[in-house]
Amino acid sequence: MNFSIKALYQWYRNSLRNPKYRAWIIVGTLAYLFSPFDISPDLFPIVGQIDDLALLTLFISEISQLWIENYKQRQVSTQPDTNASNPHTPDTSETVDVDAVPVQD
Repeated sequence: MNFSIKALYQWYRNSLRNPKYRAWIIVGTLAYLFSPFDISPDLFPIVGQIDDLALLTLFISEISQLWIENYKQRQVSTQPDTNASNPHTPDTSETVDVDAVPVQD
């Protein structure tokens, strides 16, 4: 098994961005942050808080990016349609969103 911090970060980020797992990841992250059981216990002055701060930073940055993307999508959807005045102009404003999953050997 190939374990790395980058792989863990990518898994967390992709899981948080997947609407099917988003609620579970948010609940799990908050439970980990507030639980007394950690990878490195909080009894140790600085080392104990490093994992909590790293996870909290990642959690806040990802949630804020999701909120910003959601806000931008709502702004785009509320803008008036510019092609409505000319019915012969093809509508090119539709985009297709595809979730890609990397395949590992």
